[in-house]
Amino acid sequence: MKLVIFGLTISSSWGNGHATLWRGLCAALARQGHRVVFFERDQHWYAGNRDYWDLPGGELVFYADWDGALPAARHHLADADVSMVTSYCPDGVAATDLVLTEARGQRVFYDLDTPVTLAQLAAGEGVDYIGPGGLSGFDLVLSYTGGTALTDLQRRLGAVRVAPLYGHVDPAVHAPAPAQDRYRADLSYIGTYAADRQRALETLFIEPARRLSHRRFLIAGSQYPQDFPWTPNIWFVRHLPPPEHPAFFASSRLTLNVTRGAMAARGWCPSGRLFEAAACGAPILSDAWEGLDAFFTPGREILVARTAEEAEAAIGLSDAALRRIAAAARERVLAEHTSDARARDLLAALDQARRPRPRPAAGLGAFPTVGG
Repeated sequence: MKLVIFGLTISSSWGNGHATLWRGLCAALARQGHRVVFFERDQHWYAGNRDYWDLPGGELVFYADWDGALPAARHHLADADVSMVTSYCPDGVAATDLVLTEARGQRVFYDLDTPVTLAQLAAGEGVDYIGPGGLSGFDLVLSYTGGTALTDLQRRLGAVRVAPLYGHVDPAVHAPAPAQDRYRADLSYIGTYAADRQRALETLFIEPARRLSHRRFLIAGSQYPQDFPWTPNIWFVRHLPPPEHPAFFASSRLTLNVTRGAMAARGWCPSGRLFEAAACGAPILSDAWEGLDAFFTPGREILVARTAEEAEAAIGLSDAALRRIAAAARERVLAEHTSDARARDLLAALDQARRPRPRPAAGLGAFPTVGG
């Protein structure tokens, strides 16, 4: 198949979680004989931090503005089997209009930020990447988040068919590597700064750092404010490109996963970082959220903490205990959560969506105007 995607970015992993996921999924689709054309607006903050330039087996199309993108977009849509728009696509509304009016193949929307989308709707705010028609015109709506979020995409945005498409990892990129002293840490964390993660980060990372002054803590990410509550034993890496992730994880006794507030409240939202760390052989400490046990078994494949005391206890485990947890998590990821597995999930969802549409559920009201 030929898939045409209008997304946020695949070329830069700076300040976003989309790029690494797309790289793995596109590579997996290429290995299975499919071709992806990815349209990305050439924005200066990504151009200045670009760490990916070519799409193997496909095509990466940069454009300066939507009008300039239209000729190439129409050309590729003419013979595309699947045309997809994603959340946070800077031209999401215009791309949706084009796909719904001119695409000949299946029309798909992929929300990689479903809890954020639904939280904005609940607050009465507009959603920049979804037009006034909601999602009713798409043949399939994919969600990075499962559980009740799927029903809400139908109820609030008129989606007819929904399916989860969770995070994943490409084991060719994320695999065990030699440790490096510059990334050495008793507890590490990779993540772009987000206000709705800060409370959990302070509980599970910063407070343990205050209490365990003899331990070394390490944060890698971007957009951290000047008033971030650093301690003398917290070290910082401003931006860590994906090729450096294996060494980063290999150098950590334990690495932390913190979920954004809206996502944790919804549950069923495994971060790609979870799978990346596990594939690299790092033991993981995570915040708690509903559905986590569907992806990893707590206590055997992952450690879960709700308080600073629980985080301290995890840090205090023996190296042998942490190695056992890491080995079990890596085995689970390679069996169930690779990019190849998600590509198969995507193809199965597309195949299911080709079947006759279900009749609308009785009692569903009209969805609100949400953007445009």
